[in-house]
Amino acid sequence: VANIYYESDVDRSAIADRKVAILGYGSQGHAHALNLKESGIEVCVGLRDGSASAAKASEAGLVVRSLADASAWADVIMVLLPDTDQAAVYEEHIAPNLQAGDALAFAHGFNIRFDLIDPPADVDVIMVAPKGPGHLVRRTYVEGGGVPCLIAVEQDPSGGGKALALAYADGLGGARAGVIETTFTEECETDLFGEQVVLCGGMTELVRSAFDTLVDAGYQPEICYFECLHELKLIVDLMYEQGIGGMRFS
Repeated sequence: VANIYYESDVDRSAIADRKVAILGYGSQGHAHALNLKESGIEVCVGLRDGSASAAKASEAGLVVRSLADASAWADVIMVLLPDTDQAAVYEEHIAPNLQAGDALAFAHGFNIRFDLIDPPADVDVIMVAPKGPGHLVRRTYVEGGGVPCLIAVEQDPSGGGKALALAYADGLGGARAGVIETTFTEECETDLFGEQVVLCGGMTELVRSAFDTLVDAGYQPEICYFECLHELKLIVDLMYEQGIGGMRFS
């Protein structure tokens, strides 16, 4: 049974005096930066030189620094760049600026699980992974709610990694909805499996195969579209709201 935490379980002092650098200002980056800032946490955004996102972050009232400067300034560095870019950015911009006692944070376990990034032993390595896209993380926070988050601790030389991860998730609004404890390995492997087998792989292939089967059998494509794709949203919404067992109650 998973450990699930809520606002009453959070020690907000674990992050109150920390300086957080959000590397990246995409879907997750903007939500992390703005939510943490509005939760009273000191934040800056780290971006590549010439990034088109710099103006957006500045207009939102955020301090913008280079990737290296942000990494040197902060003692909590959240890496929200594309998975394929993280190892190179780590070697060039983050690693030279890490200090003992810093915390290196991720929202997905890929680069740690597959040993693409090897942090020093005197740095905490944590994960805070909202289970929703950035616009939803932001919107629910503004509305007074939150998106559930996963947290994990890979390295904990300070002894405060879990408290920090939980406080960070709380700053995003996640503790309002529930924060589930996991591991980098579990998050990474289940996330990849779910995406490839169901969300981005299995579901699309099932819809495509069903559509093609009906069309090849002589049915009108427009009718097949509605039966195999359009109505899928109705069922998924019921599953999301009530679980598979509640699908019949529409």
